Amino acid sequence: MFTDEMSGLPETPEIAALMELTCELADKELAPRAADHEERGEFPRELVRTLGRSGLLGLPYPEEFGGAGIAYTAYLRVLEILASRWLAVAEAVSVHTLACYPLAHHGTDEQRRRWLPEMLGGEQLGAYALSEPAGGSDAANLTTRAVLDGDAYAVTGVKAWITHAGVADFYNVFCRTGGPGSGGISCLLADADNPGIQPQARERTMGLRASPVAQVVLDGARVDADRLIGPLDGGFAIAMGALDSGRLGIAACAVGLAQGALDYAIGYARDRQQFGRSIIDFQGVGFLLADASTQIAAARALVQSAAALRDAGKPYSLAAAQSKLFATDVAMKVTTDAVQVLGGAGYVTDHPVERYMREAKVLQIVEGTNQIQRLVISRYLAKGAV
Repeated sequence: MFTDEMSGLPETPEIAALMELTCELADKELAPRAADHEERGEFPRELVRTLGRSGLLGLPYPEEFGGAGIAYTAYLRVLEILASRWLAVAEAVSVHTLACYPLAHHGTDEQRRRWLPEMLGGEQLGAYALSEPAGGSDAANLTTRAVLDGDAYAVTGVKAWITHAGVADFYNVFCRTGGPGSGGISCLLADADNPGIQPQARERTMGLRASPVAQVVLDGARVDADRLIGPLDGGFAIAMGALDSGRLGIAACAVGLAQGALDYAIGYARDRQQFGRSIIDFQGVGFLLADASTQIAAARALVQSAAALRDAGKPYSLAAAQSKLFATDVAMKVTTDAVQVLGGAGYVTDHPVERYMREAKVLQIVEGTNQIQRLVISRYLAKGAV
């Protein structure tokens, strides 16, 4: 149930056309396939490629490299629409956009000209290899190591919880090139066909079963030295900057998922008859829906406000953490309440709300757990941030 008034975006012909295209693709291509792919655990690679060919995989990046050059506020709106129909696809777009960030923002002009157009053109899909088995939130102490050997880095280690593992065309590999701590980490851009990069068996996840997540073993993978993105030992700052943007993407996905759950619950509550009238007319149900609608509107406004700061070139790390925290908590509550509105029907797979609830949980974990978001926010408060 999306309207221009709810989006807060400027009403331009270009934005209107983008949103119309997104809604059309979401309704015709995503919604009819979601349940079947999720049940079978099959990643919709060709569908994501279709989105890429339609220009949706490079939206916030410069037109000169094949992107669309649109504002982050509009890009997040696209994610929201996609997520309201199928979260796994919206997450795929968000993760790919995250994976393009290091090269787009920290690569040299020559690196961007060489590799970025293919990434933004729709044929390639990216992955972001930061987390490790022993250190998810503690990224500054990662142990994957890269040693310069002639004209290439030999990379050895294990990455964990990598979305698109096994289906990605390229990986951003964050690895240790210097001493301990955040100051010794670098970012390497590696092709997926590198024989030293070995995706492992997929994790058996609670939700988002169509989205492949797995460990990736790097067994002496040789990555050409000219694929170092940004300064040597300067990768941690790149990783954190990318995550600020990525958190906004996940927040927008959360808003979209919550909206999809609310729309379904409203439709059900209007049609379901008990005691001679629609159950939406009973306060016990109607108030749940009213609260959900209000919470979604607040989350959407918070996300758009944070994106507007980013678009204006202002600091937005605090706002990104707040957006991710609030929007994903809202998604968890709204999807849980949607199951409650449907009652017993909400607990069976005949209706999608049980899937929405399972999917919402992961949004409180990825791109930094919500406990990490609270830590980030509290540290800003300790410094005197308002």
